[in-house]
Amino acid sequence: MNRSTAREIAVHLAFELAFSSDRAEALLERELTLDAFAARAKDEPLYTEFPGEGELGYITTLVRGVGGHGAELDGYIEKYAKGWRFSRIDRVASAIMRVTMYEILYMPDIPNKVAINEAVEIAKKYVDEDVVKFINGILGSFVRTELPEQE
Repeated sequence: MNRSTAREIAVHLAFELAFSSDRAEALLERELTLDAFAARAKDEPLYTEFPGEGELGYITTLVRGVGGHGAELDGYIEKYAKGWRFSRIDRVASAIMRVTMYEILYMPDIPNKVAINEAVEIAKKYVDEDVVKFINGILGSFVRTELPEQE
């Protein structure tokens, strides 16, 4: 499994976290198992390979981070989604942006451009082109405004 696949799995779990009463830790314990992956693999080829130790750590870091910083990340999304209330934003788009903003803010070893490009590629699989552009615009504005020294 590569990091792109691990990131996409983290987006799936971040999406589930938004709908669940579970905390990130409980969700991770339930979903990062061989049995859970086998069950998901029936409908989603993304889950055919169980993550190695490095990918498990990466997924875990992202999901815990989104769970722990959700309000902060949602605040940034709302700030840069000019004219949109957070509640109106597509939930898949929100999950993608939460994961990406967490990477940008708290995982300095991942270049911002890589994080944004990966977000756009994931978005292309799940949402229409207008939403992909919306995600790209918000993430670009976020980086340019909040982290101009990294541009």
